[in-house]
Amino acid sequence: MKRKRCAQVPVPDTRRLRNRIRISNGYVADLNGRHQLSWVNPGVGDPSTKQPHRAALILARGGSKGIPLKNIKVLAGVPLIGWVVRAALDSDVIDSVWVSTDHDEIEQVARTCGAKVHRRTPEVSKDSSSSLETIKEFIQHRPEVDIVCHIQATSPCLHPFHITGALQKITEQGYDCVFSVVRRHNFRWTEVKKEGERTKPLNIKPGYRPRRQDWPGELYENGSFYFYTKEAVEKGLPEELKWGYYEMLPEYSVDIDVDIDWPVAEQRILRFGYFGEKKKTDIRLFLCSVSGCLTNGQIHVSVSGEQFVGINSRDLAGIRILQREDIEVILISNVNETVSKDLLETISKQTGCHVMEKKDLECLMKVKNMQKDEVAFMGAECEDVEIMTQVGLNAVPPDAPVSRLIAANFTCQRPAGHGAVFEFAQYILQMKKKTQVADEHEDINNIHAAFTPTAFQVSKSRQPRLVCRLNGLKVRQRQNPLLVGGASANAVVCLQDE
Repeated sequence: MKRKRCAQVPVPDTRRLRNRIRISNGYVADLNGRHQLSWVNPGVGDPSTKQPHRAALILARGGSKGIPLKNIKVLAGVPLIGWVVRAALDSDVIDSVWVSTDHDEIEQVARTCGAKVHRRTPEVSKDSSSSLETIKEFIQHRPEVDIVCHIQATSPCLHPFHITGALQKITEQGYDCVFSVVRRHNFRWTEVKKEGERTKPLNIKPGYRPRRQDWPGELYENGSFYFYTKEAVEKGLPEELKWGYYEMLPEYSVDIDVDIDWPVAEQRILRFGYFGEKKKTDIRLFLCSVSGCLTNGQIHVSVSGEQFVGINSRDLAGIRILQREDIEVILISNVNETVSKDLLETISKQTGCHVMEKKDLECLMKVKNMQKDEVAFMGAECEDVEIMTQVGLNAVPPDAPVSRLIAANFTCQRPAGHGAVFEFAQYILQMKKKTQVADEHEDINNIHAAFTPTAFQVSKSRQPRLVCRLNGLKVRQRQNPLLVGGASANAVVCLQDE
């Protein structure tokens, strides 16, 4: 006898799922209205398979005319070049990551981010030097490289799965060159250069402007990357080679050469940027060094010999915001703390935060039953490196000594004692919100994946019903969101045992 039961099962809204990327068990699903599905070989990049050497190459010349030293300018708390270096390092298909530069400061930042550095010669460091000339020079100095993955430093929304998918076209499909593109729905017209000329349409009929859903649009280079075989570079990239493209979604197609408005680009990256492989965990505790972070390290002495330090009101506001979000804030005194104990007690009362020494951190973690990846830490001194490498989030003020030793998750733009703590507090809350949104999308994707369509049925009322299988049960969905546009967040379905 069949047992029937009714349940409220959340049905994914296809409008929210559209243009989403989901990676699971080696599959890359691009739900961009076309429901493309491709499989990525997880063995690519494994040295044991004797695959060709694949090198990521980021060109970062020091003579940027638009924005001076743009390649290392801090964007959303990370040097611009750091975003693509991180994506390349976390990609399983890249054997080495290089930054080609002629500038000492860019070299230092690149090495801190984990990349190797190729010092380019003056001959290919001119304003007139092309990327191809620079790539040829790199190959001449690195004969072991078989495939060059030229990644643009100005594309900070690049993810490892983009690199994997594009490189697969060379290693498994036999392409010589692969570049990134984005789909645009723009109507183009000719430019009027002389008086009396008329503009003419290039890709539309003026009397018929198709709707977006009726027109696939056109592909444009988005400048994120260009992958070449060594032979293609040595031949000068002729047109008769086998060229291919890798389509990226618009939300990942950020080009800083175009998005000159830096704050707007930062908000885009906070939504779609790649923040590394670390497990997403809500921050429960914020540790902040007093000297060099909360204060600027200066101690003022009055005529009477009384000591005092300055604390920015914005930093106090940042601490209050975290406390309202149930994130505990503890101030940390350094080993050689210059601030007296009496002054530390005054700071504790003013901020409402407990002050403790670094040596007591291990005991604190055990007492609070807390994992280190649930901790955010803001430090400035070289002695802070060990803690910063263990916690879930870390930050440094600009020009902090420790920033030369480790690539921090977030680099503040405001100096210590002048709003740096407030900046990092905002970043912590943004990451917390990002984690919550990502968890919601993951839940929706899991539900979407659980519904495996098996057949369509039409009831007597001629209302289409989608028959699926969910956890071994047959599911008849009375209102199919794929047919009616997913207007409802929930649908009543009838679950029936097989």
